[in-house]
Amino acid sequence: MIIPLHLVFVFKNHPGPVPEAEFCAQFELGFSTSIETRVNDKNFERIYVQGGINVKPLVEKIDLDEDAVKKEDDRIEVKDAENDVKNENLKRAESADAGKEESEVEKEAWKLLRESVVTYCGSPVGTLAANDPNDKQPLNYDQVFIRDFVPSAFAFLLKGEGEIVRNFLLHTLQLQSWEKTVDCYSPGQGLMPASFKVRSVALDDNKFEEVLDPDFGESAIGRVAPVDSGLWWIILLRAYVKLTGDYALQERVDVQTGIKLIINLCLSDGFDMFPSLLVTDGSCMIDRRMGIHGHPLEIQSLFYSALRCAREMLALDDGSKNLVRAVNNRLSALSFHIREYYWVDLKKINEIYRYKTEEYSTDATNKFNIYPEQIPHWLMHWIPEEGGYLIGNLQPAHMDFFFTLGNLWSIVSSLGTPKQNEAILNLIEAKWDDLIAQMPLKICFPALESEDWRIITGCDPKNTPWSYHNGGSWPTLLWQFTLACMKMGRTDLAKKAINIAERRLSLDRWPEYYDTRNGKFIGKQARLYQTWSVADT
Repeated sequence: MIIPLHLVFVFKNHPGPVPEAEFCAQFELGFSTSIETRVNDKNFERIYVQGGINVKPLVEKIDLDEDAVKKEDDRIEVKDAENDVKNENLKRAESADAGKEESEVEKEAWKLLRESVVTYCGSPVGTLAANDPNDKQPLNYDQVFIRDFVPSAFAFLLKGEGEIVRNFLLHTLQLQSWEKTVDCYSPGQGLMPASFKVRSVALDDNKFEEVLDPDFGESAIGRVAPVDSGLWWIILLRAYVKLTGDYALQERVDVQTGIKLIINLCLSDGFDMFPSLLVTDGSCMIDRRMGIHGHPLEIQSLFYSALRCAREMLALDDGSKNLVRAVNNRLSALSFHIREYYWVDLKKINEIYRYKTEEYSTDATNKFNIYPEQIPHWLMHWIPEEGGYLIGNLQPAHMDFFFTLGNLWSIVSSLGTPKQNEAILNLIEAKWDDLIAQMPLKICFPALESEDWRIITGCDPKNTPWSYHNGGSWPTLLWQFTLACMKMGRTDLAKKAINIAERRLSLDRWPEYYDTRNGKFIGKQARLYQTWSVADT
């Protein structure tokens, strides 16, 4: 069986469920693995509101104990010990890899991954989104995307090759809030680009110079802003530091400034009434019109992860104390908001079914004025008794349904409660034929069809029902599914999904996505030799 390259050594050492301590030690991104195991941890009070998920929503800032902030200094004192742990983890990974002969598919995957590497001034700085030699019109697939590089980065890190990840982090940091304009308007300070391309610029005397040309969305189809880029950058930075022990990188002034700019941009005041992040349509992996404007779960789960990672990496000085306090306040409010209002299971659906509407009160039951008629008939019969999930979006008089990445990352980041996380995997197992079928995993379920497709997507010919973002099957979601299964001790589900994927990906030339309700066909516009499909193998 082929395991995702960046997770392979964990499965090798543990044929069954991965112990919590081992999981945290070998793939720690700074996330707690459950609520119960952290109840007696003094740091816990800075993450969750005291009293668990049944407390009232926050209406004012939490007064944090100043000593709690000062105790963060303990991280610095034990830094050398953590470096030894991480270096030992890498040695164990390399030793495990050395003792196993790679399969032919794994060899092909590594060959393709290395061929996709992009260099800048002689140094590796990332991987192409796709590297199909027969593609004559690559559009922007010949660029290095921040979100697309993440699975490749983990593969390189766990192979002991951290240079490319370090270079990527520093060079994208230099592009932060580059002087770009769209109709005389520049992006906000702290915005990270969606992608960049290495270009050669002609100088005098027939000489050329390499430059990095970032895209903040001004060239993208639909001109969408890459809200998730900065969040993925922080998460990847945290993973790099924890796996390599290179704490000197996160302590650099430019890196600390970059973290602060991203977090300040996300925490900036606006017109919103919720702790969740308000974004436009197409601001994340689903970067086309799919009706996810507002507060999509994918952005909220990445936002939560980035906040937790940033809190662990921010240097504690007078200049960052207020920011750390603001991060802690937002974490508490955001976790309550998502767990309380995004969660649906049979019990919750029955509650919605009986909702009264047009309630004008601070203690209204139907706070978002959700109409019971919004519950589709298929959902009442589809959701299993022991399962549930976090809905894809929530805003006034609007509910969305199952989006995979947000639910998986909610498990990984502990945004969901342990019971919710378990129920999400129970749902995926119970609805295996709908969400996994012949190629893992559906990006969302169900697909928009007929009038819904025409109205919500604007008759998008690429997002036709059961294709691309509209119910397509994406192999790149496999690494996040594997990580979620490892965390919850359900590696049996991950192995089952990997077995399905390994039978097809190489033969199908590593497609970007698959079409049809059961993922039977290669996507009609899918790029071949898609790098994040390769890195997942």
